[in-house]
Amino acid sequence: MDLRKITDDYTVSPQIDVENVREIANAGYRSVMCNRPDGEEPGQTGYALIAEAAEAEGLKVVSVPITSGMITPEALDEFRKALKDMPKPMLAYCRSGTRCTMLWAIAQHGTMEDSEIERRAAEAGYDVSGVLRQLGAQ
Repeated sequence: MDLRKITDDYTVSPQIDVENVREIANAGYRSVMCNRPDGEEPGQTGYALIAEAAEAEGLKVVSVPITSGMITPEALDEFRKALKDMPKPMLAYCRSGTRCTMLWAIAQHGTMEDSEIERRAAEAGYDVSGVLRQLGAQ
């Protein structure tokens, strides 16, 4: 697995598999959020299988599927609610981890300094500068 810590409470990852769930639980994560729609690519492990394995390990799970590049206000509200309400620490996954990081950056904009958001994302290997510039222009 390629776990990339953004904050003490929020880590992102590329697609996980059922076989990874026990390791996620053993690493101390208390919840898993899927930000990837089922069927995005052939061979992708579906959310229901991940959710079943996670619940068997005592993890809380939530799905907030986002089609890449298409974040609706409703989906962002769902993401913010999950980020606030789900047990921490949380692992969020999508195809590469980028979507999860972008969602986090958008959700933090206005509550955390943009420079801090950008630094945390960069330390995890993600560039959120473009989305932060767009948010700053609004």
